[in-house]
Amino acid sequence: MALIKSVRGFTPKMGENCFLAENATVVGDVVMGDGCSIWFNAVLRGDVNSIRIGNHVNIQDGSVLHTLYEKSTVEIGDYVSIGHNVTVHGAKIENYALIGMGATLLDHAVIGEGAIVAAGALVLSNTIVPPFTLWAGVPAKFVKNVEPEQANEINRKIAHQYAMYAGWFMDEENK
Repeated sequence: MALIKSVRGFTPKMGENCFLAENATVVGDVVMGDGCSIWFNAVLRGDVNSIRIGNHVNIQDGSVLHTLYEKSTVEIGDYVSIGHNVTVHGAKIENYALIGMGATLLDHAVIGEGAIVAAGALVLSNTIVPPFTLWAGVPAKFVKNVEPEQANEINRKIAHQYAMYAGWFMDEENK
């Protein structure tokens, strides 16, 4: 069973039909919607400020979500995919965005709807990634616009696949 821990009077709240891997850690002021999946070794540390996660978000293996005390929060929209070993530190990610493996998002960055942050990218503090764009590099820079239909297809496919994967684990737990 995942480590779910209260701190400073805040207890994490999960929506319906969420999957939390047995070694995921969710601490403090974390609220997530329905159908989310938090994968192996992911850490959501809402100890110093809030983390708000929409519906059907997948936070993949080894990712870390954290904030700055009294200065930044994490806000994640619906159907967002956060790849393996991503760090989200006080950033906002809008609906259907895709954050590639090993990327880092720093405080007050905003990732627009349907945007794609490439694997290994470093999105600096206060960077605004517009909707339906691809950003890559260290530091991350604009690469190209992505057709909304193409972004939606890629991002929705990944989000829905992770819901399916979570179902496999939830089925096993219910046997």
